[in-house]
Amino acid sequence: MIPRTALASLLRLARGFPVVALTGPRQAGKTTLARAAFAAKPYVSLENPELLAFAAGDAQRFLAAYPEGAVIDEVQRCPELFSWLQGRVDAERRMGEFVLTGSQQFGLMSKITQSLAGRVGLVQLLPFSQSELAAAGKAPANLDAALWQGGYPALYDRDLAPGDWFPAYVATYVERDVRQLLEIRQLGAFQRFVRMCAARTGQLLNLSALAADCGISHVTAREWLTVLEASYLVRLLPPYFRNFGKRLVKTPKLYFLDVGLAAWLLGIRDAASLATHALRGALFESFVVGEFVKQRFNAGLPADLYFWRDSLGHEVDLLFEVGDRLQAVEIKSGMTFGADWPEATLRWTRNAGDAALTPWIIYGGERSFELASCRVFSWRALRNEPAA
Repeated sequence: MIPRTALASLLRLARGFPVVALTGPRQAGKTTLARAAFAAKPYVSLENPELLAFAAGDAQRFLAAYPEGAVIDEVQRCPELFSWLQGRVDAERRMGEFVLTGSQQFGLMSKITQSLAGRVGLVQLLPFSQSELAAAGKAPANLDAALWQGGYPALYDRDLAPGDWFPAYVATYVERDVRQLLEIRQLGAFQRFVRMCAARTGQLLNLSALAADCGISHVTAREWLTVLEASYLVRLLPPYFRNFGKRLVKTPKLYFLDVGLAAWLLGIRDAASLATHALRGALFESFVVGEFVKQRFNAGLPADLYFWRDSLGHEVDLLFEVGDRLQAVEIKSGMTFGADWPEATLRWTRNAGDAALTPWIIYGGERSFELASCRVFSWRALRNEPAA
């Protein structure tokens, strides 16, 4: 098992909450991490029809079978359990008694909010980060390989090529989950919708245009996008809300959280094709944003990431708060540093004034260095978690 950075967060929360919930996309390694972190606890998967029937039919007796607690996998499949869990943990008052995992935010988070509020510590687990892969000696050799392969554990734990694994993943998990949640009958339209979303990764979301291109209604497009978000496949990055004397864009930007999945959906079938692909810049931006999201989730924190763009098109790709100040990050896929790249960060610094920290530029080259106006990081610096 490749060690997961989120392990420390999981164990920390288990010392302070009676229930710990571990959620994230399918095949991100949730079960492996939960079983490794809590090896002494019994493991129960509610994907097993017999165990699911037992839990749904007699939730109290089901929980009584685990007097010392348990790891319960895919717990959102049995909503009946949550109210009984509340009574159990309130009565026992033991920290880390139950560990719940789930791959659909809808089912898991709604039940936690309703029945277990204040009793649950939450960790969101995404596919491997670059720092996790580097620590295990399994990081891709170059940037194009990193963009093509993504971070799903199966591509590093097994002898599998992305072109063999991603089609099965989409058919087995993505489409199945969506069919379960929305009972979609237009499977062809949904497949086209997912690919159209991949073609828009790193761009401002125009939901009406997306719906029109897919031949579906605006309402349907919003529902399907919500499911992709709930399944941890995409993330909508909100614009920063503080107005620095400019009219700001209020539309979110769309990002795929695993760049390898986005690349496969775009029809990219080998790493070499990425060098000249028209969407290489958007994929690199998705890759960097995904790494920042992983760093925060692994620490047990909300992402709290933003972008900034005014009505004239001036933009900062990524913003996050550090105390009462703001860290701006520009993302450039080029391998050679461009002399004009700091212009956007300089403009941002003038707008933000005293709120601005020294901006960062993360690019596709190999060398990190400092300029008077900004700090420049190679993409490889993501393996050292520069945002931590």
